[in-house]
Amino acid sequence: MDAANATRDRVDEYINQGLRGFWMPVAVSVQVKVGQPHPVKIAGENLVLWRDGRDKIRCVEDFCPHRGAKLSLGEVQDGNIACRYHGVTVDGTGTVVRVPAMPDCALEGRKALTAYEVNEAGGAVFIYLPSADRPEAPAFVPPVEFTNGEWEVFPCMTRWDCSYRLSLDNAADPMHASYLHANSFTLAYGSKQDTMKLDRREHGFQIERMSQQGVNFDYTEVVMDEGMMYFRLDIPYPDGAGPGGPFRIIGFTAPIDEETHYSFFWRCREVTGLAAESWRFLYRAFLEDRHWHVLEQDRVMLESIPADSRRREMLYQHDIGVSRLRQMMVRRAKEHFKALDAADAGQKSA
Repeated sequence: MDAANATRDRVDEYINQGLRGFWMPVAVSVQVKVGQPHPVKIAGENLVLWRDGRDKIRCVEDFCPHRGAKLSLGEVQDGNIACRYHGVTVDGTGTVVRVPAMPDCALEGRKALTAYEVNEAGGAVFIYLPSADRPEAPAFVPPVEFTNGEWEVFPCMTRWDCSYRLSLDNAADPMHASYLHANSFTLAYGSKQDTMKLDRREHGFQIERMSQQGVNFDYTEVVMDEGMMYFRLDIPYPDGAGPGGPFRIIGFTAPIDEETHYSFFWRCREVTGLAAESWRFLYRAFLEDRHWHVLEQDRVMLESIPADSRRREMLYQHDIGVSRLRQMMVRRAKEHFKALDAADAGQKSA
């Protein structure tokens, strides 16, 4: 194998497992209940979340440093997490704070587990997965819709049995809506022929249809900054769908492993006060089933695509957003390996 192919395979394997160096949603906030450990698997790593005595969510490896049992099978005690096997207790920094079976045990006070930075926004829990080039968590800056008070937002989370990369490619491809979702609420409108335009931005790009705007799912903004990777799109809604203009989707993906991922979608409308309550009721009562119907169409289609499809696919003009997104991900992966290889070289020369 030549050097170029070896580099490509190395990068591809890393991206497939889960691109790191980002804040990533791992759970909906209501899933992490007071007094109950919550297990998650992200990028091949088994982790456990829990709320400490100040209602702050903590996250460490789901591994008891004593004998390796899952801490998520244990219980929360005084803001820490205790293994049910022998009671060994770990705090939110991954440090052993108590070995009840042997007072003054040498394990106490030892940092034994990797701990992860945690934040909450938009009704979801985010952790930072460090990479070799970004080992420290950058500032947590969620999408503006989550924080500026002008939008009503609430999350949904679903598990799909395919690579997270397929979900990202799907979002960067507005043209698929006119075909896959042609019989769906509001997505049946517009032309089935068009040309795509790509607008590069400081933190990502926007891909949009050239011949129509505000008709269908006609654009996607892909954001990749120092700490987050997500997409934003608008779906036009008729007047009968309530106040607030277009139905906005903010989407994140969270790889579980190479073959499975969580898709997070925030349903957003620019409404506040009584209008926000009215829209939330309308959505829950009449529109949510239609949204899930669209997501189910995406799930079935993406799960049908073979894992090695990128080696055989034949892209054309509509796929310029997909190509650009992949280029950005490869660049971030190469930055990771550059830092990793530099660190390895430094250790060898020391």
